[in-house]
Amino acid sequence: MLRYLILEDGSIYVGEGFGSDKETIGEVVFTTGMTGYQEAITDQSYADQILVFTNPLIGNYGITLADYESLQPQIKGVVCHQVARLPDNWRMQTTLPEFLKQLDIPGIQGIDTRELVKKLRIHGTLRGKIAASKEDAEKIAAELKSKNVTQGIISRVSTKTPYPVPGSKRNIVVIDFGIKHSILRELAQRDCNCIVLPYTATAQEVLALHPDGVLLSNGPGNPEEMIAATKMVREVEKYIPLFGICMGHQVFALANGAKTYKMKFGHRGFNHPVREIATGNIGFTSQNHGYAVDAKSIDKDNLMVTHMEVNDNTVEGLRHKKYPAFSVQFHPDATPGPHDEDSLFDDFMSMIDQRKEEKRHA
Repeated sequence: MLRYLILEDGSIYVGEGFGSDKETIGEVVFTTGMTGYQEAITDQSYADQILVFTNPLIGNYGITLADYESLQPQIKGVVCHQVARLPDNWRMQTTLPEFLKQLDIPGIQGIDTRELVKKLRIHGTLRGKIAASKEDAEKIAAELKSKNVTQGIISRVSTKTPYPVPGSKRNIVVIDFGIKHSILRELAQRDCNCIVLPYTATAQEVLALHPDGVLLSNGPGNPEEMIAATKMVREVEKYIPLFGICMGHQVFALANGAKTYKMKFGHRGFNHPVREIATGNIGFTSQNHGYAVDAKSIDKDNLMVTHMEVNDNTVEGLRHKKYPAFSVQFHPDATPGPHDEDSLFDDFMSMIDQRKEEKRHA
């Protein structure tokens, strides 16, 4: 079954369809991860995007429930060079094509993904459509240019109602901008008692739960749309230790006077080197974001930069100078990816314990 990927610049890529046979529109982005296709597809940070895999073969170890990052992924499509014909793994419960068909997500294989990725690196992220025909390609390209395909995404991927992830130690409120299950697993491994709240949670709602700490999760889209969340963070950080990840990092920055901007093609993959400024140590990180914090806009009276990306010097970490609050642009949960920075969750726990000790002796 022939399928076509049509881009807003008029480019047409012909391939073979798999998964769902529906047509779909999304922002075309690429990931450099060698593994972790299931985690990437189910990561809500890819909501409303068509994901191009640079690794030439995906699907070779199938799909398993244990590796989901969300149960209802909002990714718009999958593009790859080749899907494995005979996947095999002792944990495998289904194949990638069957998985995508079940979730009604279309895929296209057999195209030159190297040429496509080069285009995205040169021209930046482009909007695209996975279509059954190329007859109206010029009309489709013109329509794509006028669409904002990622507006208001977080309202669709965030939980609508609060829910618990029970534990017996520190009480953590998690603000869901499109959270990955692996972040909740990291908190569960530290026996945290978590309450997950929608992205619309107010400072009053957060503080009413008397948390020991607040975690701002990852998520898709433009952080500048998170006006209410920014206001909430600005109030909560005065009283409760806070840790922001990815979208949470950007919201934390905005709450403290910084600005964000849309990157040319973003950081997506599991091999991004990040330098910790205080020590000079370099760790490899898992990343998935299309926006970044503007270094020139950071108020140095309130925030200090703690981490920088080695390749392009983008801001990868911030810490508040007055309050017990910090954030990172990368994913320290690293599922999949290197676990060089998962100790940041322990730093968060230590920050919480220190704050509780200070209150006890106040």
